Amino acid sequence: QVQLVESGGGLVQAGDSLRLSCAASGRTASTFAMGWFRQAPGKERELVAAIRWSGLTTYYRDSVKGRFSISRDRAKNTVFLQMNNLEPGDTAVYYCAADESPPGSSGYYTSPAYYDYWGQGTQVTVSS
Repeated sequence: QVQLVESGGGLVQAGDSLRLSCAASGRTASTFAMGWFRQAPGKERELVAAIRWSGLTTYYRDSVKGRFSISRDRAKNTVFLQMNNLEPGDTAVYYCAADESPPGSSGYYTSPAYYDYWGQGTQVTVSS
Protein backbone atom coordinates (compact mmCIF):
# COMPACT_ATOMS: atom_id res chain seq x y z
CA GLN A 1 0.00 0.00 0.00
CA VAL A 2 0.95 3.61 -0.52
CA GLN A 3 0.23 6.53 1.77
CA LEU A 4 0.30 10.11 0.53
CA VAL A 5 0.36 13.30 2.57
CA GLU A 6 0.14 16.75 0.98
CA SER A 7 1.36 20.00 2.44
CA GLY A 8 2.16 23.53 1.35
CA GLY A 9 -1.24 25.02 0.59
CA GLY A 10 -2.32 28.40 1.81
CA LEU A 11 -3.88 31.76 1.08
CA VAL A 12 -2.00 33.91 -1.42
CA GLN A 13 -2.60 36.82 -3.74
CA ALA A 14 -2.77 36.61 -7.51
CA GLY A 15 0.70 36.48 -8.97
CA ASP A 16 2.21 34.77 -5.94
CA SER A 17 3.81 31.35 -5.83
CA LEU A 18 3.36 28.22 -3.75
CA ARG A 19 5.10 24.89 -3.67
CA LEU A 20 3.05 21.85 -2.75
CA SER A 21 4.70 18.72 -1.43
CA CYS A 22 3.45 15.15 -1.45
CA ALA A 23 5.27 12.76 0.84
CA ALA A 24 4.85 9.14 -0.16
CA SER A 25 5.39 6.07 1.94
CA GLY A 26 4.89 2.39 1.28
CA ARG A 27 5.60 0.40 -1.85
CA THR A 28 6.15 3.00 -4.54
CA ALA A 29 7.73 1.97 -7.83
CA SER A 30 9.29 3.65 -10.84
CA THR A 31 6.35 2.46 -12.94
CA PHE A 32 3.86 4.55 -10.92
CA ALA A 33 2.37 7.77 -12.19
CA MET A 34 2.06 10.53 -9.60
CA GLY A 35 -0.55 13.17 -10.19
CA TRP A 36 -1.73 16.43 -8.72
CA PHE A 37 -5.48 16.90 -8.94
CA ARG A 38 -7.59 19.82 -7.83
CA GLN A 39 -11.25 20.24 -7.06
CA ALA A 40 -13.11 23.49 -6.59
CA PRO A 41 -16.57 23.64 -4.98
CA GLY A 42 -19.20 22.40 -7.39
CA LYS A 43 -16.59 21.31 -9.93
CA GLU A 44 -15.24 17.97 -11.03
CA ARG A 45 -11.86 16.83 -9.83
CA GLU A 46 -9.32 17.53 -12.58
CA LEU A 47 -5.76 16.50 -13.24
CA VAL A 48 -3.40 19.45 -13.02
CA ALA A 49 -0.02 17.81 -13.56
CA ALA A 50 1.51 14.36 -13.44
CA ILE A 51 4.92 12.75 -13.45
CA ARG A 52 6.12 9.22 -13.75
CA TRP A 53 7.91 8.14 -10.59
CA SER A 54 10.91 7.59 -12.82
CA GLY A 55 10.77 11.30 -13.58
CA LEU A 56 11.23 10.73 -17.29
CA THR A 57 7.96 12.30 -18.49
CA THR A 58 5.48 14.91 -17.29
CA TYR A 59 1.97 16.08 -18.08
CA TYR A 60 0.35 19.49 -17.60
CA ARG A 61 -3.16 20.72 -17.99
CA ASP A 62 -3.34 23.43 -20.64
CA SER A 63 -4.41 26.10 -18.18
CA VAL A 64 -1.28 25.68 -16.06
CA LYS A 65 1.36 25.20 -18.75
CA GLY A 66 4.17 27.66 -18.28
CA ARG A 67 3.10 28.42 -14.71
CA PHE A 68 3.25 25.10 -12.86
CA SER A 69 6.07 22.60 -12.69
CA ILE A 70 5.95 19.09 -11.29
CA SER A 71 9.03 17.31 -10.03
CA ARG A 72 10.04 14.51 -7.73
CA ASP A 73 12.84 13.66 -5.32
CA ARG A 74 13.13 9.90 -5.29
CA ALA A 75 15.58 9.90 -2.40
CA LYS A 76 12.98 11.67 -0.24
CA ASN A 77 9.95 9.89 -1.74
CA THR A 78 8.40 13.26 -2.41
CA VAL A 79 6.59 14.86 -5.35
CA PHE A 80 6.38 18.63 -5.69
CA LEU A 81 4.13 21.01 -7.53
CA GLN A 82 5.68 24.43 -8.00
CA MET A 83 2.90 26.89 -8.76
CA ASN A 84 3.94 30.29 -10.08
CA ASN A 85 1.87 33.30 -11.12
CA LEU A 86 -1.18 31.94 -9.36
CA GLU A 87 -4.62 33.05 -10.51
CA PRO A 88 -7.97 33.09 -8.71
CA GLY A 89 -9.04 30.24 -11.00
CA ASP A 90 -6.40 28.06 -9.35
CA THR A 91 -8.33 28.14 -6.08
CA ALA A 92 -9.19 24.57 -5.11
CA VAL A 93 -8.33 21.71 -2.84
CA TYR A 94 -5.25 20.06 -4.30
CA TYR A 95 -4.79 16.32 -3.98
CA CYS A 96 -1.80 14.13 -4.57
CA ALA A 97 -2.60 10.78 -6.16
CA ALA A 98 -0.78 7.67 -7.37
CA ASP A 99 -1.68 5.40 -10.27
CA GLU A 100 -0.14 1.93 -10.06
CA SER A 101 -0.88 1.11 -13.70
CA PRO A 102 -0.44 4.12 -15.97
CA PRO A 103 -0.71 3.60 -19.73
CA GLY A 104 2.43 2.41 -21.44
CA SER A 105 5.84 3.49 -20.28
CA SER A 106 5.27 7.24 -20.43
CA GLY A 107 1.54 8.00 -20.50
CA TYR A 108 -1.06 9.22 -18.01
CA TYR A 109 -4.72 8.83 -17.28
CA THR A 110 -6.52 12.10 -16.65
CA SER A 111 -9.56 10.67 -14.90
CA PRO A 112 -9.33 10.39 -11.11
CA ALA A 113 -11.02 6.98 -11.37
CA TYR A 114 -7.74 5.45 -12.51
CA TYR A 115 -5.75 6.52 -9.48
CA ASP A 116 -5.33 4.09 -6.64
CA TYR A 117 -4.06 6.16 -3.73
CA TRP A 118 -4.95 9.63 -2.54
CA GLY A 119 -3.75 12.17 -0.06
CA GLN A 120 -6.04 14.13 2.21
CA GLY A 121 -5.88 17.35 0.20
CA THR A 122 -4.49 20.79 0.87
CA GLN A 123 -6.37 24.03 0.30
CA VAL A 124 -5.01 26.63 -2.11
CA THR A 125 -6.83 29.95 -2.15
CA VAL A 126 -5.81 32.75 -4.51
CA SER A 127 -7.29 36.18 -3.96
CA SER A 128 -7.36 38.93 -6.57
